Amino acid sequence: MSEAEVQEKKLNEDTELRIVVNEGEAIVELVDGRAEIFGSELVKNKKYLFQKGSRIAIFTYEGATVDVVGSGVHSYTSDETPMVIYLNTHAALEQIRKVAECDPSHRGPRIMLVGPTDVGKSTVCRILCNYSVRMGRSPILVDLDVGQGEISVPGTMGAIFINKMADIMEGFDCSRPLVFNFGATTPSENLPLYDLLVKELAEVINQRCAVNRDSNIGGIIINTCGWVHGDGYQCLVSAAEAFEVESVVVIDHERLYNDLKRDLPSFVKILHQPKSGGTETRSKEMRAAMRSERIHRYFYGTASSRLNPYTFEVNFSDVLLAKIGAEQLPESCLPFGAKIDDHNTKVVGVKPSSSLIHCLLAISPSTSISQNVLKETVLGFVVVNQVNDEAQTLTILSPQQELPSKVLIVTSIKFVDDRTIE
Repeated sequence: MSEAEVQEKKLNEDTELRIVVNEGEAIVELVDGRAEIFGSELVKNKKYLFQKGSRIAIFTYEGATVDVVGSGVHSYTSDETPMVIYLNTHAALEQIRKVAECDPSHRGPRIMLVGPTDVGKSTVCRILCNYSVRMGRSPILVDLDVGQGEISVPGTMGAIFINKMADIMEGFDCSRPLVFNFGATTPSENLPLYDLLVKELAEVINQRCAVNRDSNIGGIIINTCGWVHGDGYQCLVSAAEAFEVESVVVIDHERLYNDLKRDLPSFVKILHQPKSGGTETRSKEMRAAMRSERIHRYFYGTASSRLNPYTFEVNFSDVLLAKIGAEQLPESCLPFGAKIDDHNTKVVGVKPSSSLIHCLLAISPSTSISQNVLKETVLGFVVVNQVNDEAQTLTILSPQQELPSKVLIVTSIKFVDDRTIE
């Protein structure tokens, strides 16, 4: 990149430089003042590389000068930003933490971010987590958005225990996540299972807070799905109850704000906040591409932090394949007096077949196919690249050299492994 491509951007206090990398890559460097990206502070004179498709916002409370290098970069400065509102939200959470720090009978804040898709919920969660870490806190970030899978892969919900700021380019350290497999990208695929897993995750988090003082003080910051109507709304209400939240931030949806004020207990504080002007609506195709990219990143890493997955064969006889959800039996087929089980949460075995090609499989720690598979956190994920009926083998793409367990849960998520990191 030549010197002619360098754009010097001078930012006044409380302003934001919004950057979209349309082509190629962009290099960003803070040359004067102080600035941050989604709550993570930029190091002066350090070059940050962003790939095609990146959307970032550089904010400064005091004023700053930033150099941007890249030919396919669109950028503009805005002084209409909700960052001060997010800072005030953080300050309110910090007051709750101080009370919990002085009195062990109290707990830290529990806040849930809600709103439709593409309003910046996950970004606000990242900002609030980063701000709390900058105060020496260790919050728990919970992600209930199975559509994108910020903590693991799409089709999962989970949590990470945060004790350091998110890396500017890589995000939070997700090397030791707590992950439950849902197996689809929208709660509507299996509402009973989604509700069960939310409650299970909340129970695990509550147990963690009960025995770990830092986690209890740091509190819980919860990201949610963008499905806010009908059954999706009920999922939000159920999640608020399961995690015993006392604050809900509604981003850019007045009706949702009013509905939650009506339906949640009076002690829950409901806040209505604007979305950032830098957020953009993503098409279905773009969201699908982002899910594929997220899975690719799980196996191969990124350009700055590469991973080398393994491809190997396993015999049909060496694995136990299961899926969650069975056909519903009519009452006429049941013995007299028998109770109908919830077929949505029934764990059943499946036989290897060509339908598994490109399927994402969750690795269960279970040693056999049973209902225990439902409530256990998963060990990781693999993808079936090939099925050889004649040789009775599966060709597996895996982060590990061998499978840590023989029980594999089939999901509805597909990933075509046809790329490598450029």
